[in-house]
Amino acid sequence: MALSCHSMDSPAQARAAEALVAAARRALAIEARALEALLERIDASFVAACRLCLDCTGRVVVTGMGKSGHVARKIAATLASTGTPAFFLHPAEGSHGDIGMTTRHDLVLALSNSGETPEILMLLPHIARLGAPVVAMTGKRDSTLARNATVHLDVGVPEEACPLNLAPTASTTAALAMGDALAVALLEARGFTAEDFARSHPGGSLGRRLLLHVEDVMRRGDEVPRVRPDTPLAQGLVEMSRKGLGMTVVVGDGLQVLGVFTDGDLRRALDARIDVHAATMQDVMTRRCRSIGPRELAAEAVHVMETHRITALPVVDAAGALVGALNVHALLRAGVV
Repeated sequence: MALSCHSMDSPAQARAAEALVAAARRALAIEARALEALLERIDASFVAACRLCLDCTGRVVVTGMGKSGHVARKIAATLASTGTPAFFLHPAEGSHGDIGMTTRHDLVLALSNSGETPEILMLLPHIARLGAPVVAMTGKRDSTLARNATVHLDVGVPEEACPLNLAPTASTTAALAMGDALAVALLEARGFTAEDFARSHPGGSLGRRLLLHVEDVMRRGDEVPRVRPDTPLAQGLVEMSRKGLGMTVVVGDGLQVLGVFTDGDLRRALDARIDVHAATMQDVMTRRCRSIGPRELAAEAVHVMETHRITALPVVDAAGALVGALNVHALLRAGVV
């Protein structure tokens, strides 16, 4: 049960709760203003930074210290998963050998709110010798890092959300948002698609939805329930029950799909008082049934089933011949649903 801030509170507790709410709202308002201010800074410098990233034949090396380092890690991960090869370099480790991972083909994206972080400044001479461009993201336009960068992105904020104006709060939010803006702009410029995104997320549910095809989860060969149109209804029921898909496919010459027979068709046949001993599959099957191709995404099979309120589908090739079958349980096991 949700709790109200004022339920069963004493006056002192109510005042304390109101103070907490006021502090949180003040923090969010400050950070919202910081983000709003970034809109005017999406300018020629931002375009230049994007062009450097697009022209980069190596990787984007993202670096930052402290809280800026945490933001840098996230930006590197976002870039890498949206089509821009990137990795995080800890600046302190960089000055003890890890800078060797950087090549002249790379681009360095350096984050420092002050622009004076010693661990990052120590790396600048080596980066300059390599000839790799530097995009600096700082809160001080006249800082050492900003002056020595190829391109500077201003993410300065007038105040932190912290009432002491000390803890990095609004400044890290602004840097994170600018990193997201850069990643999204690059994503669109590269024509990055949902399928491209899924390729870098093969282990998650998103990857399964966007990469898994019908042929990866369908039944094949003798596991597919199928009968001829002149098969007696009783025999068709046995086939449907034995294969456990909740349907059987009715096929003609060359395995051409003529229709399907499901539990629903059986109920309709019984309601119509059809002689189950004399009837054949062509008497009770559903013609013009829904089907799907083996190269369709498994997620599309889910969509077809949900749209038409069915639980199984025959899988057909381009000529309409049966090549497999699947039901909602197979999609559930595969993690598509």
